[in-house]
Amino acid sequence: MSELITLSAAELASKLASGEVSSVEATQAHLDRIAAVDGDVHAFLHVSEHALDTALAIDQRRAAGEQLGELAGVPVAIKDVLSTKDMPSTSGSKILEGWRPPYDATVVAKLRAADLVPLGKTNMDEFAMGSSTEHSAYGPTHNPWDLTRTPGGSGGGSSAAVAAFEAPLALGSDTGGSIRQPAAVTGSVGVKPTYGGVSRYGAIALASSLDQVGPVSRTVLDAALLHDVIGGHDPLDSTSLTDAWPSMAAAARAGTTGDRLKGLKVGVVQELSGESGGFQAGVKQRFDETVAALTAAGAEVIEVAAPSFEYAVAAYYLILPAEASSNLARMDSVRFGLRVTPEEGPVTVERVMSATRDAGFGAEVKRRIILGTYALSAGYYDAYYGSAQKVRTLIQQDFAKAFAQADVLISPAAPTTAFELGSLVNDPLAMYLNDVTTIPANLAGIPGMAIPMGLAPEDGLPVGLQLLAPAHEDARLYEVGAAIETLLTDAWGHTLLSQAPALKEVAR
Repeated sequence: MSELITLSAAELASKLASGEVSSVEATQAHLDRIAAVDGDVHAFLHVSEHALDTALAIDQRRAAGEQLGELAGVPVAIKDVLSTKDMPSTSGSKILEGWRPPYDATVVAKLRAADLVPLGKTNMDEFAMGSSTEHSAYGPTHNPWDLTRTPGGSGGGSSAAVAAFEAPLALGSDTGGSIRQPAAVTGSVGVKPTYGGVSRYGAIALASSLDQVGPVSRTVLDAALLHDVIGGHDPLDSTSLTDAWPSMAAAARAGTTGDRLKGLKVGVVQELSGESGGFQAGVKQRFDETVAALTAAGAEVIEVAAPSFEYAVAAYYLILPAEASSNLARMDSVRFGLRVTPEEGPVTVERVMSATRDAGFGAEVKRRIILGTYALSAGYYDAYYGSAQKVRTLIQQDFAKAFAQADVLISPAAPTTAFELGSLVNDPLAMYLNDVTTIPANLAGIPGMAIPMGLAPEDGLPVGLQLLAPAHEDARLYEVGAAIETLLTDAWGHTLLSQAPALKEVAR
């Protein structure tokens, strides 16, 4: 069944619908792959013991003639930031080790209702704080392209699972690029929907005004199919949009037909294009080549300015820690999760809370809680958090001006290819700059997508292209993304992931 793991989700769904393959066979093939390679990759923190039973039930319902969803029977991995009632939900942290929520996140419930098969929970930076998945309390995930390198973060587990052919689909969350940046460095596809377009209910919160759940896949169509499953209004999420959304899959399919790029106005964001330095040469080269290919395909490529983007990283790293310090106050040793009792002295709520948080939180989480608490403190709120929110408004205005000139905006999805494990873990400022191109979209609430655009010549590792569209225009993102994906893969004559080095499989 090894060929099953290399199929796209759409291809696998077609074989499942025709009866050529059963969900049990497809699920077992992916479980076998996880058993064979995840000892090296470490994409998963927990593998579901119910996956085969779920797959069997779907096969039986299909055999009985029941009408099932388009992705019925397709396996899917779930980032550990999402609550699952039948699997631990730790958000990559020791403070939640072993915790099983009493409910499913809305997106997980939608997966189950659409008859996908949850394979397990994927590794992540603790509470989604990081750009390399090295801040997981359970050890780092390794990039399938080069096991000595990071798979990006915070959702490196989801991107690595997809790139290593351990799962055809995965769910991630994107607070400042945690879907798109891992996609860029693993050669996969990652999408951050419009803020509020996909429910956050049951997602363990990092920064509530920035977090967004979205799909991870190997093709744009696969991401669109998953987006159609998880998207839509949720009355349990107070920030959920009530919009009636078009089919993202229909938009992606439309992007592969005709001359969809001809006449398209594409804006190259001057501040995100690497012209000011700091971008790896191979990333800049592949981006310039992609821009040339778009021009040759009939797109109208223009340069747009967004001067406020210069301050995006600084604003983000005030807003995020401030909201994180508030959200993580619930990790108090009283209601759920870890509880550590001090060995000496009186046992008070305050001392138990202090001991628990000291033992349960990692260094990066502590760093950001301290920074956020300071930014929200009396006398500093207006100077720091308030000023950052004003910069956020300026960034939104810059996007509005840019989209008045262009249908979509493009940039590299990450300034470098995957860096070596351990090389930046003790340099938080350098680590933060890995999200320099993705952060503005979260501050503005607009949708963004990362798709492969080749390999960097100097190291042979994947480079990602970021596409951005106006808020609520997710379908435009999928149509253009599919068109560019088709343009590039036709020129290469193969998919990028087909060029990934084979992972060593262990004997079962």
